[in-house]
Amino acid sequence: MHQNTNHLRNEFRGLRVAITGGTSGLGLAMVRESLMRGAQVAFVARGREGVESVARAHTGAYGVVGDVSKKDDTHRIALQTVGLLGGLDVLINNASDLGPAPLALLADTECEDLERAIAANVLGPFRLTKALLGALALSAREGRGAVVLNVSSDAAINPYPRWGAYGMSKAALHHMSRIWNEELRAEGIAFLSLDPGDMDTPLHAMAVPDPDRSQLKRPETAARELADAIDQLLAFMHSGRGMLEAAR
Repeated sequence: MHQNTNHLRNEFRGLRVAITGGTSGLGLAMVRESLMRGAQVAFVARGREGVESVARAHTGAYGVVGDVSKKDDTHRIALQTVGLLGGLDVLINNASDLGPAPLALLADTECEDLERAIAANVLGPFRLTKALLGALALSAREGRGAVVLNVSSDAAINPYPRWGAYGMSKAALHHMSRIWNEELRAEGIAFLSLDPGDMDTPLHAMAVPDPDRSQLKRPETAARELADAIDQLLAFMHSGRGMLEAAR
């Protein structure tokens, strides 16, 4: 049963939201949570079959087939996303790669595995966000909002053994979020870097093959928490804009 969210203003209603890695785990949960709150959603994933299946099952969700870790896919993903939604208010960079699977000590990590983690977890969000900054800036000027959520991890902060490639890449993503937040604040674009916690997802299953699932958070719970954080940030941004306009 979904928790009551009437205490929130529900800034999501009518928003145009893009979500990467949207066919499983947290990404799929974020697609469903955003739709339930009244948003239009474009989601990105690599597999055409999965994208088409999720799009068929969710009214108001538009699928985009693409790999955010590949530079050549970036502009096509951005153009399709903005075209399908008619603009963009919220970007959720969720798609991730562990690096080596099973996990390995950093000294045993192949360069190709580290490169793949950096491509998916750092360069992908960087390129896609950069390609969508124009649409986000327009949304900010129209007073709709403009938020980028980069899904981080506690591995970005804590040096866990065997999580080297993933932790290094998520640490870079976290700091990139903070820098962009400082640089683009004047444009009205806000950045969040949030750790959703350890979840019962396919990605976690790849990292930890025999987990105690009772100790893992449901993706739906994490999606609700992340959506609440975006909602609260948008409410703050809108209230600040309202006060500024009232003072003019």
